[in-house]
Amino acid sequence: MASKQPIVKQTAWLSLIPQLLILGVFIVLASFSGTQNPAIMGALAYISASVLLRKTVALHHRKGMAHFMKEEFAPALDRFQKSYDFFSHNRWVDDWRYVTLMSSSRVSYQEMALLNMAYCYGQLGEGDKARGFYERTLLEFPDSAMAKAAINMLDSTTSKTPDTIS
Repeated sequence: MASKQPIVKQTAWLSLIPQLLILGVFIVLASFSGTQNPAIMGALAYISASVLLRKTVALHHRKGMAHFMKEEFAPALDRFQKSYDFFSHNRWVDDWRYVTLMSSSRVSYQEMALLNMAYCYGQLGEGDKARGFYERTLLEFPDSAMAKAAINMLDSTTSKTPDTIS
């Protein structure tokens, strides 16, 4: 089923290396437990840990995305702000998300929070706040391709009037 909202997922493929190592550790631990299928038990433990971490540590992000998908942009803003605050105060969790959250996202949770807040403000008709959050994203994450693209799009719509469009 297609999403009503645009979702961009950028994968950091190198992050799969530490994740495979963690999976290997779970399999080795399962083999020491005497189970007959250590690969299956290790994989189940890895998946369980991954889900648990994302549902607890990234709780505000996950709840913000749930509001976002339902087009409930005002409550999503609050959740994304809380996510940003959490990951700003616990930067190491975000910096090491490949291990701490078993996440292969190339974009940090802090950057995602700022981008999502900018998008929500845009959907609420608050273009100045949206631009402000895209600009803030670029200040904190100068290589943010999504923030650059959004600002370019905002600039392109304000620089042309209906008389100059051919």
